[in-house]
Amino acid sequence: MTDFKAIKGFTVQSIATDPLASGIAGATWAAGGNVNHIDSERGGSAGTQTAGLLFGGNTPPVLAKTEEYNGTSWTEVNDMNQARDSFPSGAGTQTAALAIGGSLSPPSAALNLVESYDGTNWTEIAEVNTSVKYHTSCGIQTAALKMAGATNDPYNNNKTANVENWDGSSWTEISNLNVSRGEASSMGTTTAALFMTGSPTGGSGTAVTNVESWNGTAWTEIAEVNTGNTGTGASGTQTDGINFGGAPQVAGTEYWNGSSWTEVNDLSTGRSGMGYSVAGTSTLALCSRGNTNTAVANTEEWTAAQITDKIINEGEVYFNTATSLIRLSKKVFGTGAWAAGGNLNQARTVISGLGTQTAALTAGGFNATVPGVVVSTEAYNGSAWTEVNNLNTARNTYNSGSGSQTAGLQVNGNAQGVESWDGTNWTEIAETNTLRNFAASAGLTNTANMFFGGTTPAPANVATNELWNGTSWTEVNDMNSARNELGGFGNPAAALAVGGSNAAGTADFALTESWNGTSWTEVNDLNLARQAIGAAGTQTSGIAFAGMSPFKTETESWNGTSWSEVAEYSTATKRLGSSGASNQSALGFGGTTAAANEVVTTEEWTVPESISNVSVDVD
Repeated sequence: MTDFKAIKGFTVQSIATDPLASGIAGATWAAGGNVNHIDSERGGSAGTQTAGLLFGGNTPPVLAKTEEYNGTSWTEVNDMNQARDSFPSGAGTQTAALAIGGSLSPPSAALNLVESYDGTNWTEIAEVNTSVKYHTSCGIQTAALKMAGATNDPYNNNKTANVENWDGSSWTEISNLNVSRGEASSMGTTTAALFMTGSPTGGSGTAVTNVESWNGTAWTEIAEVNTGNTGTGASGTQTDGINFGGAPQVAGTEYWNGSSWTEVNDLSTGRSGMGYSVAGTSTLALCSRGNTNTAVANTEEWTAAQITDKIINEGEVYFNTATSLIRLSKKVFGTGAWAAGGNLNQARTVISGLGTQTAALTAGGFNATVPGVVVSTEAYNGSAWTEVNNLNTARNTYNSGSGSQTAGLQVNGNAQGVESWDGTNWTEIAETNTLRNFAASAGLTNTANMFFGGTTPAPANVATNELWNGTSWTEVNDMNSARNELGGFGNPAAALAVGGSNAAGTADFALTESWNGTSWTEVNDLNLARQAIGAAGTQTSGIAFAGMSPFKTETESWNGTSWSEVAEYSTATKRLGSSGASNQSALGFGGTTAAANEVVTTEEWTVPESISNVSVDVD
């Protein structure tokens, strides 16, 4: 019988807007309406994404102009009583705001003037105790904090850590910040605030990454932002907010979850000294005007999916009624890159790696100043290495480790023997049938592993392959090509052998062989022949990087069929350790560079991914 669905087809939902990615990671900046005064990049701001407020600035001359945003466009409203620039800070909403300090240029002396806005008019109110410019504020019209900035010229030598509290009728000096600085940003309330980045005393454009948290009594330094900038914008609370932009014309956005900062989607236009949503949130924020070397008028709106929005789901097909397009939500991969990770505690080379990018293990190796072979073991948690229990026997372990951070093996090296790791201790177990150094290994545990290639004490390259079943080693079918200083990854049922050299180390190989649990098959070669490489992943998704001869930085990605050159390891390195789960996430660490016998550096390989809406060709 003919299938009913084949006759009638499937129902495709119709929606007016594309689904949104969930959470802050899926939030993006989108274009809003332009401000009316494009040169007012030195003014102040308040409000939210859909009800914003801008005031002051310098075209020149210094401005008293005020503009309101309704979520679509900016409208000029009543001027302030006092024109001002040099970043007069703002607090509150579009209908209940404060404008604090700043300067009148020329002269450029800091002001102590404060004005209150009721949605129609500005009124001068009680002055701050310390005149200030290039400062920041947070809070509401009746309860605000004014923080840091410069009290006089020259700006770089007159920065302050001063903080004042506004209770709705007067300003009171309270506990100072730990670090004096100007052109910083802030978010929160008078009892729970965050103060970020800025330029310290004596630093013209030299940004810091410091972040301080206020509990209503004292300031405490906490986790720093990833990138220090001056003149940034901010939106949110003490435990949930974003910090964005800054000088020199930075587009980056970082999200704060109450304990750490994460880089999320960038602004379309990098800028500093922008107006922003002082009363905004981490999911709904505003960035307007600013400086990109020249003043800009454009506005950008930061939006994450809200509770009433339709959330994007991979594989979903729909019809967009606004664009009349059939759309598909699919996983899209970005461009991979290497980034610095935490340093090893002990410099070492000729090492192996076990585990993943965020849960790795390395043991043994060589350090010329120890001197000689190394016995120590270190575990990586995604940011730092910690020394754990030593091997029983010091050994060079080049690419001969396999398994995870909690269950793995170290096989041979320059010393006979195999050791099993249970997450706490190393235990000596049954030896391989053939002693080999500079071999490769594959496996995900300490009970199912394989050990292939290498060189014997003769010395001679071998193609020997042995499997470990948790009790003993068994010789199985050899590789097609004998080699040493090769890379390997996968498991005893599906593995890959990559690169290598001849016994004399004078010829580099680009050979790749695939293991199916029974035999080896030659598959597509690396683009660049090399030995002493880093390698990690699975039989269908792997990565090979660095190596020699001479020292190399090239990184290649394996998709199960062929190798593609994708990036450069930051420093040309050989005989380094490596770990990782796929061609999207890996770790490289230690090794030898042209400048040093052994190094402590760690690099993390990450390919970003997202679920995106794409149009489908139905013709």
